[in-house]
Amino acid sequence: MRRRARSSQGELPFKSRGGARPGAGRKPRGERACVSHHGRIAFARAQPVHVTARLRAGLPSLRRKNAHRAILSAFEAGAERDGFRLTQYSIQSNHIHVLIEAPNRETLSRGVQGLLIRVARALNRAWPRKGSVFSDRYHDRILRSPKEVRNALAYVLNNAKRHGIFEAGVDPFTSGLWFDGWREAKPSLVPSILPKARSWLLTLGWRRWGLISLDTVPRG
Repeated sequence: MRRRARSSQGELPFKSRGGARPGAGRKPRGERACVSHHGRIAFARAQPVHVTARLRAGLPSLRRKNAHRAILSAFEAGAERDGFRLTQYSIQSNHIHVLIEAPNRETLSRGVQGLLIRVARALNRAWPRKGSVFSDRYHDRILRSPKEVRNALAYVLNNAKRHGIFEAGVDPFTSGLWFDGWREAKPSLVPSILPKARSWLLTLGWRRWGLISLDTVPRG
């Protein structure tokens, strides 16, 4: 009897299909859309978070009366919910900075997304237009020490001085009007639209490094 020749399976030359392809996947939006899409870092309840959200290119400046009013109305409606608290903010021409307290990552994510949706809808009504407003996922930075929190407060509240679009005094496009940590100014007597911070770092801890000067120009 003849032995049957053994057969072996060769490799199929599928060189142009399958696997990761150059340029494949979700495209980032906006010129500066560079926020990582990997998992976000967990944090403790006592640690505030600095969040930055940028506009899509080509939209009007946020530092105008109609946009300012729209953003404040959205902030007032979405500043506090289920442990999520928006405690400080600054509005720049094409981006927004906020300082947030939240008990966990899930609450932070849900709260920030809800807040940005409110802001986007309010801005679209104010301009008026339709479509997306923010360029990509928001960026967040966990603040773990009194010095980090103080630096973040100075960075957020004096951010317009860093960009050279506001020179002296309290920037009216920030929550600095109600901030009680200025070295040279007292908070406004008009009630704040924001909830008060509760974490030790945002209430007392940062003050170990001294009050913040209105003349401070934050570094990049």
